[in-house]
Amino acid sequence: MSDASKILDEMNDRSREVFRLIVESYLDSGEPVGSRTLTRTLSEKVSAATIRNVMQDLEFLGLLDSPHVSAGRVPTQMGLRMFVDGLLEVGDLNAADRKKIDATVDSNSADVSGLLDRVGSVLSGVTQGASLVLTPKHEAEIKHIEFVSLAHDRALVVLVFSDGHVENRLFTPPPGQTPSSMREAANFLNSLIEGRTLSEVSTVIQSQITARQQEIDVLAREMVEGGLAVWDGEGQDSARLIVRGRANLLADTGQEEELERIRSLFDDLERKRDIAEFLELTEDGDGVRIFIGSENKLFSLSGSSLVVSPYMNADRKIIGAVGVIGPTRLNYGRIVPIVDYTAQLVGKLVSDRS
Repeated sequence: MSDASKILDEMNDRSREVFRLIVESYLDSGEPVGSRTLTRTLSEKVSAATIRNVMQDLEFLGLLDSPHVSAGRVPTQMGLRMFVDGLLEVGDLNAADRKKIDATVDSNSADVSGLLDRVGSVLSGVTQGASLVLTPKHEAEIKHIEFVSLAHDRALVVLVFSDGHVENRLFTPPPGQTPSSMREAANFLNSLIEGRTLSEVSTVIQSQITARQQEIDVLAREMVEGGLAVWDGEGQDSARLIVRGRANLLADTGQEEELERIRSLFDDLERKRDIAEFLELTEDGDGVRIFIGSENKLFSLSGSSLVVSPYMNADRKIIGAVGVIGPTRLNYGRIVPIVDYTAQLVGKLVSDRS
C-alpha cells in the first residue's frame, strides 16, 4: 500500500470530506479554497475555525498547500495523486461527447493517418486540452522499393506496400553513388522483400548482405544500408506523434509563472523527444493511466498532467496510444472516459482497415 493510500484510510470522515471538496473545487475553478467556502458545502455544520484546523492537518500531511499566507488551500501533487487513486468518481461518457467523437471517425475511408488526425482534433476540442495521438507503424507487406536521386547529396527512398500505401523519406546517400548502383541496391532489396513487412525486412538485410556480398558491390551495399537506416531513425518516431490543440493550453492563463509552464510544455511538444517513451507509459497495463506533474517523465518540467491509454489491434497487441495533456487541474473524472472510449474506438477502426 502506498503512503498516500495509507493516509487516506486513516483519515476520518470529516477530513476526507474537507479534502475531497477542496480538490473538486480547485479542479473546477483553479482557485484556492478557504474555510468559509467549505462551511457552506460541508455535510455537517461546523465552524470555520474547526475546518481551518482540519486544513492545517491536511497541509501537515503534505496533501494541501497554501499559495499565500492568508489564502485558502490548493492540493499538492501528492494530494492530487491520492484523490485520483482513492476518491475520483469517473462518470460515463456523456452522449454529446460520444456523438462528436463518433461523427469524426464515421467514415469508410482507408486513410488511417487522416482518421487519426481527425481523432486528435476532436479529442482536443472535446476535452479543451492538447491531444496526443501516436500512430501505428505501417506493417503491411512490402510490394516494391525504389531509390530516386534528387541531388548529389540527397535521395529519396520510396516504399510501396501491398495494401496500396506509399511512404517515402529523404536521406543523404553515401558519396559516389551512381544511377546504376541505385538500381542495383533496389533490385537487391526487391529480391528479398516479397511477402515481408518492414520490420521483417530490417532483420534479414544485414545477414543477406554478408551471405551474398559477391552479388552486390560496395556502393550498392552502402546504399541499401543508408536507405533502410532512415526508417529506424528519429524522423519516423517524430512523424508518428500527432499533436493537436496547443492553443487550448493558453486558455485562462494569467500569471507569468503559468505562462512559463505553458511555454516549457510547448517546447517539449515541438521537439517531440522520446516518443517511444510515450508508448512505454501505456505498456504496464491495459486501460487509462494518469500521470500528474513530475510523475510524467515526458513533460515533467512543465508540471503538466497526462491522461493516456493504449489502443490495440485485433491480436490484442499495443500499436499506438491516445492521450490528453494539460494543467494538473484537469477534469479527470470527465476526461478519463473520453480517452478510454477514443482508444477503444481507434483500435477497432485501425484493425478494420488493416
